[in-house]
Amino acid sequence: MKKRNNRWLLGPALVLAAGAWHYFDVRAGALESGDTWLTGTYLWLLAAVVLGLVGLGYGFTYGPPELGGRTETGRKASSGRKGKLKAGPWSLEYGYLCAGLFLGTLYLLVLPPLSAPDEVSHYVTAYQLSSRMLGRPSNADTGHVLSRAQDMWLQDVGDDYEYEAGEDGYLRPVAETTENAWPLGQTLTEDTYKVIRQQGLGGRRWPSAADNGDQLMVSVYPPVVTTAAAYIPQALGISIARVLNLNSICLVYLGRFLNLLFFVAMTFLSIKRLPFGKEVMMGAALLPMTIHLSASFSYDVMIMGCMFYLTAICLDLAYEKDRVRLVDVAVLALLMAAAGPCKMVYGVLMGLCLLIPVKKFGGWKRWAAAAAGVAAAWGVSMAMVNGQTIVSYAVRTEGDVPWAQEAGYSLTLLLHEPMRLARMFYQTFLWQAEQYHLSMIGAWLGNLDDVLDVPYIAVLLFTGCLLCLAAKKPGESIRFPFGARVWVWVLCGGCAGVILLSMLIAWTPLSSPVISGVQGRYFLPFLPVLLMSLKNDFIILTKNGNRSILYLMCCANGYVLTRLYAIVSMRL
Repeated sequence: MKKRNNRWLLGPALVLAAGAWHYFDVRAGALESGDTWLTGTYLWLLAAVVLGLVGLGYGFTYGPPELGGRTETGRKASSGRKGKLKAGPWSLEYGYLCAGLFLGTLYLLVLPPLSAPDEVSHYVTAYQLSSRMLGRPSNADTGHVLSRAQDMWLQDVGDDYEYEAGEDGYLRPVAETTENAWPLGQTLTEDTYKVIRQQGLGGRRWPSAADNGDQLMVSVYPPVVTTAAAYIPQALGISIARVLNLNSICLVYLGRFLNLLFFVAMTFLSIKRLPFGKEVMMGAALLPMTIHLSASFSYDVMIMGCMFYLTAICLDLAYEKDRVRLVDVAVLALLMAAAGPCKMVYGVLMGLCLLIPVKKFGGWKRWAAAAAGVAAAWGVSMAMVNGQTIVSYAVRTEGDVPWAQEAGYSLTLLLHEPMRLARMFYQTFLWQAEQYHLSMIGAWLGNLDDVLDVPYIAVLLFTGCLLCLAAKKPGESIRFPFGARVWVWVLCGGCAGVILLSMLIAWTPLSSPVISGVQGRYFLPFLPVLLMSLKNDFIILTKNGNRSILYLMCCANGYVLTRLYAIVSMRL
């Protein structure tokens, strides 16, 4: 009988050792602030991380049969004498299901509500949809969102706002009192953990809420103008909390958790349907930035989930299925209609549908009808949600960048000065490529807080893992023909180019030498298919260690979590 290899236990052991080291940082912060409970919470976190990694390691290596035991080739393990499945490693989709839920939940707790990029705006938008779901007033006449009085403290942790009643009877923050106010989690400090602990699941009413009873209050932050579909999971969580009259802490965590469930479900389905490249998809979903976003209110969850599943369907239809069914076309149309209005730039990824041979549709007529249906779903949703914005950017001759209080670029200007456009792209590529790489992996988490950093060595580790997952393994065939790979490169390059162009027009002042506002997370939706297309016959790994690589990424995330908690605990 072959002896089991337990080298995978080295991962949890190293995380435990690093966690023990960071314990002294947490202890120093607790002694300085007097909040000794920080050390106890940290020890619970460290125990959960280590035990969870042990469980994942067992599942990736051996695995209980009830979760779909698999052999290394991906086939089901043979049945035992009693007809039950023998224990074997989890299939990749079930491995991701466990890892995604486990790590996502921990990121949700370690990086508290409203701490993700632009999360307060996404929270307000989800709250607006929740009110509409419940048939309650959602907006004031200014368009700002109405909130329960007991929830307003989330946008004003310091209780700095003063309120006055408007003509409509809703309480509005006095503008002069909002300058020094800040929402929960915008800058993560030890006080953030302290406030959440004090509120707890039962919670007490915040001072402003107690003073204003059950009156509706007007949010300071306007909602995001986009499709309501991007906020359905978050709004459901908020609605459940409101129906059950739960406090604000429960409300924001439920909204976040349902968004996490949606992303994990979509990625699970994507990995399951992919005919190849499953490990690459899972690797992209295990990056710190991806997991952090998946456990937030961000509409990036809808975009990534839809684009991951679109990629899986297109590759499955192109290289595995014998024919395209009507339901496949309908799902593709639904995905584009749901994600398109969030960021129209990802409409370029509809080009993945062109990988599917015409014969699988049953002829050119059916192909044309299917293509028209998917394109029309995207176009109609774009016109309904973003029609005015698109027209304004297309026809304006002078740009304006409010955040910089300067003149900006316009499409007309760029058409008349193509060399200026080329220079901006060139300079941005030279000077910003490193920043895009780091922020895509997750070098800075929270609200892109440079203090909440993932060490550069860890960023290199995650990057190396992705490249190894994308490399060819012994005995593996390349399913992507060269022409298809070139087409994928064109699509990904085009999508990145449109992202840069959109931010050049919408966010970049004329005085800037590079394009402003672009973040590496914008490239995550097409990262999996780009990595899949890199597989070639020139770089071949000598051993198939995909499962070990994916487990290494899980362990690296465990280290990131413990380190982040230690950093916040010391940030007084």
